[in-house]
Amino acid sequence: MFSVFSSGRRFFSDLLVFALVLMFVAGCRAKAPQRPDRGALRAISLPTLANASQPVQRQLREQYAALTAKTQDPATPVPELATAYGEMGKLLMAAEYRDAAEACLLNAQALAPDVPRWPYYLGHLYKIRGEGPKSIASFERARALQPDDVSTLVWLGNAYLDRGEPGAAEPLFSNALSQQPRSVAALVGIGRTALAKSEYPRAVRHLEQALSLDPQAAVIHYPLALAYRGLGETQKAELHMRQRGPGEIRPPDPLMRDLDSLLESAVAYEVRGAKALDDHEWARAAASFRKGIELAPNEPSLHHKLGTALYLGGDEPAAAAEFETALRLSPHFAKAHYSLGIIHGSSGRPAQAIEHLSAAVRDDPTYVAARLRLADVLRLSGRAAASLPHYQQAAGADPRLADAPFGYALALVDLGRYGEARDRLRDGLKQYPDHAGFAPALVRLLAAAPDARVRDGAAAMTLMQHLLAGQPRTYQIAEMMAMTFAELGQYDDASSWQREAMAAADRAGRPELAAPMTETLSQYLHHRPCRTPWRRDDPPGDRPES
Repeated sequence: MFSVFSSGRRFFSDLLVFALVLMFVAGCRAKAPQRPDRGALRAISLPTLANASQPVQRQLREQYAALTAKTQDPATPVPELATAYGEMGKLLMAAEYRDAAEACLLNAQALAPDVPRWPYYLGHLYKIRGEGPKSIASFERARALQPDDVSTLVWLGNAYLDRGEPGAAEPLFSNALSQQPRSVAALVGIGRTALAKSEYPRAVRHLEQALSLDPQAAVIHYPLALAYRGLGETQKAELHMRQRGPGEIRPPDPLMRDLDSLLESAVAYEVRGAKALDDHEWARAAASFRKGIELAPNEPSLHHKLGTALYLGGDEPAAAAEFETALRLSPHFAKAHYSLGIIHGSSGRPAQAIEHLSAAVRDDPTYVAARLRLADVLRLSGRAAASLPHYQQAAGADPRLADAPFGYALALVDLGRYGEARDRLRDGLKQYPDHAGFAPALVRLLAAAPDARVRDGAAAMTLMQHLLAGQPRTYQIAEMMAMTFAELGQYDDASSWQREAMAAADRAGRPELAAPMTETLSQYLHHRPCRTPWRRDDPPGDRPES
């Protein structure tokens, strides 16, 4: 009886185990992901390519053939198929075949719903097509998959702002700024959000910070002008309104940079070259620009950028040749004139530098950098009076530009207008306390100006004490201290500091300064003060530069 019972128990035990196994298998089958229905994917066909260049046509056909092979092979893994659709979509999007690109990217998203880059590209595609709600939906999907991606946060915030929803935009920009505190795009986004809410002081604060990080971003001036107008500061509003420019503040965007560099086109090579310039890889930049020139030999901007890469890489003659080519293709290309002006100026050819820099400001009157450099070359070549209006216009165009009022003051010194120069330097020191030039220049005038009404030894000494506390004892600092002591009648101290200046110049490898410094030392030894703030034959590195 026991054996019968025991056998029955084993039977029921085995039956129970079998049932549990069946339940486990059924559960596994229920939880296993279902393979996407390939029949539900959008049909893809290659669009008409008549308007594309031959290299781009070849790229698109090769990519389409690779995609077709994968779609026709039932054994192609789903992730691999998703990538094939996505890469085809990127290439079509880069070539501006947007309808076909949309179908490919939607297929990629359907096959790989957990990959954020496909809805991200769709967000940009819909943005380009002006389909705001679709763009927001796609960027929201990308954000759900990658919540702290700065590029997604900024583009989504901009999309909400464009739709008039600053409340939805602000937390996105704030999150982006917490990830990258110096993000210009996030700062501008918060500034625009504050502007939309009429919170003008906050708008000004964030937009000014963004502009300080990227002074060349002319597009920031427009919202900043509106913010100052809201505060009732009409003068500042008008100033920024005059400086406004087109464009868009973009966050660092690796995915879109990858898309921009896909095509075998001049534009794509220009993008790659620009990225290499940003990375200080001059040779790689030059190689990319050369490939672009092969596809578009008559594009002046490519020649100019190649010249820039060559110049930064140390090949000045080749750079100048590229700038000349850019001008031959586009005679009013201001940037090419500016670049040639820089080369001629640094090579001791002021007449040619002035010619090209004058052409740059003629062709682009708003080109502040060119106008400032023109003023510098005019002043340093002995044409101080001609430099004054250019310094003045540069300062008026951008009041934050300290080098313009500084250069103006130095031009006044060259003209012998010492009192005006002193006043300009004092004003500049107050307005631009972090600029390295105003205080030393003011010391030299106060200690050694030929005009007795300008000299003030005590004031010069006060400034020198501040300079000594914050700077190493270079030969320039020691020389300034010597002339200050001489103005105060303390010639033993002046002689001691002059000797220190001579020793420091020798240590710095400047033996050519020995003779003029010895002559000045002789004056101090004979109890005669210095009356030349700067020697006329001072090397450029010793004369103040704006």
